[in-house]
Amino acid sequence: MKWDEFFVTGEPLIYGAMVSIVLVSLAILVGLTYFKKWGYLWREWLTTVDHKKIGVMYIISALLMLFRGGAEALLMRAQTSMPDMKILDAQHYNEIFTTHGLIMILFMAMPFIFGLMNVIIPLQIGARDVAFPRLNAISFWLFFAGAMLLNLAFVIGGSPDAGWTAYFPLASNEFSPGVGMNYYSLALQISGIGTLLTGVNFIVTILKMRAPGMTLMKMPMFTWSILITCVIIIFAFPVLTIALLLMMFDRLFGSQFFTMANGGMDMLWANLFWVWGHPEVYIVILPAFGIYSEIISAFSKKNLYGYTSMVISMAVISALSFLVWAHHFYTMGQGAMVNGFFSITTMAIAVPTGVKIFNWLFTMRKGRITFTTPMLYSLAFIPVFTIGGVTGVMLAMASADYQYHNTMFLVAHFHYTLIPGAVFAVLAGFHYWFPKVFGFRLNERLGKAAFWFIAISFNVTFFPMFFLGLKGMTRRMYTYSAETGFGPLSMISMVGAIGLTIGFILLVYNIYWSTRYQPRDKTGDPWDARSLEWSTHSPVPVYNFAITPKVNKRDAYWFAKQDKVPLSDEKITKIHMPSNSGKPFILGVVFFFFGFFLVFSWWTPAIISGIALIIVLATMSFDRDNGYYIPVEEIVQTENKLRGDTV
Repeated sequence: MKWDEFFVTGEPLIYGAMVSIVLVSLAILVGLTYFKKWGYLWREWLTTVDHKKIGVMYIISALLMLFRGGAEALLMRAQTSMPDMKILDAQHYNEIFTTHGLIMILFMAMPFIFGLMNVIIPLQIGARDVAFPRLNAISFWLFFAGAMLLNLAFVIGGSPDAGWTAYFPLASNEFSPGVGMNYYSLALQISGIGTLLTGVNFIVTILKMRAPGMTLMKMPMFTWSILITCVIIIFAFPVLTIALLLMMFDRLFGSQFFTMANGGMDMLWANLFWVWGHPEVYIVILPAFGIYSEIISAFSKKNLYGYTSMVISMAVISALSFLVWAHHFYTMGQGAMVNGFFSITTMAIAVPTGVKIFNWLFTMRKGRITFTTPMLYSLAFIPVFTIGGVTGVMLAMASADYQYHNTMFLVAHFHYTLIPGAVFAVLAGFHYWFPKVFGFRLNERLGKAAFWFIAISFNVTFFPMFFLGLKGMTRRMYTYSAETGFGPLSMISMVGAIGLTIGFILLVYNIYWSTRYQPRDKTGDPWDARSLEWSTHSPVPVYNFAITPKVNKRDAYWFAKQDKVPLSDEKITKIHMPSNSGKPFILGVVFFFFGFFLVFSWWTPAIISGIALIIVLATMSFDRDNGYYIPVEEIVQTENKLRGDTV
């Protein structure tokens, strides 16, 4: 392979990205060396098994991916803002819309949710950590290895270009002869294994490590949403993993699973992908429902209305999510009976979702609502998501879908579903739980300014797309002529995208400003909230709770505050904690190189990496962690310090 085939060349944007990657990498290396932080980085972060630090690393990764995916969205909007634009050529546009979908769903929304659940779930159930701390670290480093492998594609080898759904035969060697789709199959496999391990870990954590007295029907709604989401994960992600494995065999070894000849079946990929793909939508949306439930209840100063119906509706949504996948190909000739069945199931899933909307509205009824930044995101979600839901019911009608399918109407619909259903939620959760992790709140004025830019600009960006779709503008169209009449609405959409960019810049500035100037919180409960995570200190000590709380009702912490009684009358005893380990990080590094060598079919280094992978896994299998104990004196000292006691 020649160097000009190895590195992506010919595009000024790519050259700029290469230079920025080199400069940022050098700046990080020089900074770590100058400030002598290598040891700190290794001890406190790269080897950590603390669920809170792993959660923070997930969130940082998600924020970085948010800006990568956002930059791609800006480029797409700029390219289609006016007729006959030449910012991107057809190939580069294909690569950008492919990676935009992958990045935003699998490497932004999911890790952001995983970050919040890593930080909060053990605290909400009164646990010291997750059930399997080292497995949790492995999950993160496998996700990170997959994310870095996919991000490397746009400067080395070339990005995937067959759309984020990677339909065959377009994703085959015949029509995508470069290594881009190899990156797709291997990066998603590696990160998907980490996701599956996370699902298993948190199911065990929630079922086996709850505080004394916390029955399932006394759990906070966010915990319920994560439990149901993890059940979806362990049923859905093996399907994706196997589909990607078959894709890898087709591309690297010449098998014929998804070809249109020799017994292959291109529609097999479409079915396998969407059997995973539609439950994946609810993997990111159900936790969002849990986040909104926590925030709306906290800032309405009321218990959540219809708790039992909320739990049942989430369970119904999880079941129906596996029965709607074929609505993604109504136009592929499967017949009226099949289309009718999936049309009914797709419309039916709107019912339990509607139940939740009314639960939130009744929770706010007669409540003492405080319009904080998290609450604003939660309130904006309801009308915006409703538009996404109504247009989803329109798309559920198979006959009407022949008109809407593959137009910008569909693009508008799923953005009206996923952005309020995931992005608004993680931003709300980020503002809400930020003081729990870092010990201070984000600035409310800056937070509200960012909210209004994001909420208004989102509608300016995507609402015109409904009309563009009805006028006939297809998605993935990288250019158009002035005669089509698409120009004015496309320009409005571009203005909205610029507004979204300003909103996210304000978010970053808020983090910077608040880190420097916001007063520190010593109460541990700056929002006067309801669930157990607010009963411990901010920031949270490594052991989470000096004394394990006892629960006798829902919102136990809220009622303990009202009754002025402690959550437990036990005495402080020594606490057992798991030890740090560098092996999960090493495993992630080895997985990265194993995947990279397979992408280019460099068999000798791939085999060596595979052997190294087996050795690392075997070593970890025989590794015994006896952990360590935190003595009572150290716990008391830490508690006094976090309370601000000077004696």
